[in-house]
Amino acid sequence: MAARLLSEKFSVTVYNRNWQKTSSLADQGALVARSPREAAMRADVVISMVADDGASRAIWLDDNGALAGASPATVLVESSTLSVDWIKELASTAAERGCDLLDAPVTGTKPHAASGQLCFLVGGSAAALAKAQPVFSVLGRDTIHLGPTGSGVLLKLVNNFLCGVQAASLAEGLGLVAKSGLDYEKAVAFLVNAAPGSPLMKTLTARAAARDFTPNFVLRLMAKDLDYAAGEGTKCGIPLQTAASALAVFQHAIATGHGEEDFAAVIQSLQEG
Repeated sequence: MAARLLSEKFSVTVYNRNWQKTSSLADQGALVARSPREAAMRADVVISMVADDGASRAIWLDDNGALAGASPATVLVESSTLSVDWIKELASTAAERGCDLLDAPVTGTKPHAASGQLCFLVGGSAAALAKAQPVFSVLGRDTIHLGPTGSGVLLKLVNNFLCGVQAASLAEGLGLVAKSGLDYEKAVAFLVNAAPGSPLMKTLTARAAARDFTPNFVLRLMAKDLDYAAGEGTKCGIPLQTAASALAVFQHAIATGHGEEDFAAVIQSLQEG
């Protein structure tokens, strides 16, 4: 996302806990900050993309967090996939500092980010969205304003819940195919073009066939999203029983050493041993 903004001549300051990950961006013209606070200084829009609630809390609210460096009227954009409760807490704290927060998680992976083809699911005020829209327009093909604070992350959790359940069922189905003696290649070719077939299924089976688990979306983060989605379901009185089952499949994959790989590795995890 940062590289995409730089390619479109935006002035970009970056921060990463692993400073080595910023070196290529520095070569492209980004300023490298020593803390989130420094990164947010003099910025009109501040974007965070981290793993979970704990990382988000630290990046925004620690003593050297981004909120401490943001000027009043700065638009804060949390593009991570997080819990609704945390987003609402962060929005309230930001408002106390005179800043507007948009929860704006994205759909898409690294190639979509590089080419400006992400889709932003946005919760927050229309006024804040208008200020951030020039940035969203460069980073994404679509911006969907869903309503008040928390709306964006909630829909993203529903999206990832559905993807996670499909991936887990695919892993179990192909595990059955592999262990039963069926012709594996013929079975996969049939399934991806039959009623269960979907773009996601085609992508996951292709990556599994190639044994290419270079992460576009890290497996352990899918497990986190299933857990967060189940929590939102409980709060709404809708127990997501399939989320719990899918989470167990992903936890098995993590336990067998696939947590840092692409989530397509969930297929491999049920065919080992």
